[in-house]
Amino acid sequence: MQLQLPEASIEAQHASRLLHNLIAAEIRHYDGWISFARYMELALYAPNLGYYSGGAAKLGKDGDFTTAPEITPLFGATLAQLSTELITATDATLAPQMLEFGAGTGQLAFDILTELHANGFSLDAYYIVELSAELRARQEQKLSVFRQVQWLDRLPASFSGVVIGNEVLDAMPVEMLVRGEQTWMQRGVGLEEVTDSVGEAQFVYVDRLANPSLVEQIPGADDLAVGYLTEVHPVAIGFMHSVAAMLNAGSGGVAIFLDYGFPAAEYYLGQRDQGTLMCHYRHHAHPDPFYWPGLQDVTAHVDFTAMAVAAIHGGMDVLGYTCQAAFLLDAGIAELLLRTPPENALQYLPQANAVQKLISPAEMGELFKVLIVGKQAIFPARFGRNDRCHKL
Repeated sequence: MQLQLPEASIEAQHASRLLHNLIAAEIRHYDGWISFARYMELALYAPNLGYYSGGAAKLGKDGDFTTAPEITPLFGATLAQLSTELITATDATLAPQMLEFGAGTGQLAFDILTELHANGFSLDAYYIVELSAELRARQEQKLSVFRQVQWLDRLPASFSGVVIGNEVLDAMPVEMLVRGEQTWMQRGVGLEEVTDSVGEAQFVYVDRLANPSLVEQIPGADDLAVGYLTEVHPVAIGFMHSVAAMLNAGSGGVAIFLDYGFPAAEYYLGQRDQGTLMCHYRHHAHPDPFYWPGLQDVTAHVDFTAMAVAAIHGGMDVLGYTCQAAFLLDAGIAELLLRTPPENALQYLPQANAVQKLISPAEMGELFKVLIVGKQAIFPARFGRNDRCHKL
């Protein structure tokens, strides 16, 4: 398949070829096959070469995709207001601290901390768990005025407070499964030794018999048609278990995950027979994960049922699940928008248009979901009016 995408620079192509050779060497080391999750892990996180661990610009107008914090500071301000409410609730056991996974450019942290400062609310600490050295450097520069920000290389053993994960779960490696004539197969990556114009063997899909533990993650797997292709999420499930252990060790915590995805009943629909895997390269979406590895994002939608079940198995409570539009409106984003008078059209209209992107069903409002889990914590009752936990 010939993709019509922007040309990568010579320097970027060189970096991608180094990563290509690293992955190819691992495939050869493991007798010609690695799981797709391992390929995705290397493509995104291989030291100094992966998409998130290398130096390529990733977010915003000059990157590959745009996230909610890049669209409007009201997104972060809304989360700041909600976090203040959670921490200061009369019966709350949450400490005045926050933790963010994968903070991107640092824009969300900046907006949250700016809003908290404007409201006179002081956090003891704002922790950022960041795996990308390049993104951490950008965050350190952007957040230099906020002395309570601390960076971590891994989850702390215990935490009490509010946890934020915006578009984190979708960046975790997935396994690909395909229904064969007799049984389910695990789709991995091998090499086609017929080389390209620069002498590199090409990555190809190679299917092997799937481990039953992976197939068990697909509800109604036996009812799906031959050729049905989908993803399962063992890495994200393991991550949710780790979050649960962290919050269980603390005195109380709420974790809010915002991402695009579906509950299992919608994720594994019969007509969604080619899965949800997608790649993003300079604001172009396409389905080829082998295109310039290290220069593009590789992602899959989140199975929110699997995330909720993992949270429960880890000892957490599911406090809420809804679409992003309902969550932001219940959290007060409309009221924050009205801090700019509508009569001041020059300032109000751009902000209103940005908020519309976040809440419109045709944009991010319905595709993006919000899962709230916690331990020894409650969530404001008003969120119950739009709750969709019954769909998980």
